[in-house]
Amino acid sequence: MAYYKSKGIFDTFFENRSSLIIQYSNGDISKKEFLESNFDFVQAMNIKPFDKIDSFEKGMYNYQYYNVLAKYYTMLAKDIRKDGKHDEYYAYYKNMGNRYYHEKDKATLQLLKYLEFKNVEAYFIEVESKFLRDKLYEIVLLDYKEAIFHSKSRWLLRILREEGVFIEEKKKSLIDDYINEKY
Repeated sequence: MAYYKSKGIFDTFFENRSSLIIQYSNGDISKKEFLESNFDFVQAMNIKPFDKIDSFEKGMYNYQYYNVLAKYYTMLAKDIRKDGKHDEYYAYYKNMGNRYYHEKDKATLQLLKYLEFKNVEAYFIEVESKFLRDKLYEIVLLDYKEAIFHSKSRWLLRILREEGVFIEEKKKSLIDDYINEKY
């Protein structure tokens, strides 16, 4: 923890995030390793989400925090389902994942409100998964590097449309390889 404070919480967070994105993009780590490394890092930082979003960095941290937990617990649920054992653990981890996805969507909205929905673009994305087709959309913060969010929340989609930032067309994701890789 002292290291994070001396270097700066956000510098440490964004450096690690960028490093993992580069490793994944270069094929040095798989999507599963990427998710596990993100989870381990967030746990090691031991910094809970911020209550008040008054900077891009805080909003991005909150999104990432909840996204990492959502994906990690969903991945655990999938692994348990594949094994065909311990249905109670499958349900527990699946519910945890869903809970964190909901928190991630709330964090996304907090950040978008902070940014006043300026220079934001959202649209449905092309996906290989039949389950996600016509459900998953991408939210891009045009003024920030690596600020690409995803959701399938209907309530958040409604707000994006009301704010006039949702484009009614389907596009290829800016991180298409990552989105379409199974883990």
